[in-house]
Amino acid sequence: MLAESDATVTVGSAHYFPPSSLSREYFQESSHRSCCSWKGEAHYYSVIFDEQVNENAAWYYPEPKGAAKEFGGMVSFWKGVEIIG
Repeated sequence: MLAESDATVTVGSAHYFPPSSLSREYFQESSHRSCCSWKGEAHYYSVIFDEQVNENAAWYYPEPKGAAKEFGGMVSFWKGVEIIG
C-alpha cells in the first residue's frame, strides 16, 4: 500500500492523497517536472517497490495556482498505480 486516506480530493480522474498518508519508504524524489496551465508546475516521485522502479509514477503541485490550492502538496498517481476505494 503506497497511501491510504479518507481525506482524498478527486479532480477529474485523479485522486490526490495528503502527504501524511504516504508510505514514504516507497517514494524517491524525481527531477522530472511538467506544467499545467491552471494548476502550475508539477513535481514527481518515482515509486520503488520490490526493487522495481516506476519512474515519475506520482506527482504533486508544491506551489499550485488558483483553484488548485485546494489540493496543493497532495500526491496523485498514474502509470499503472491502482487506486482502490
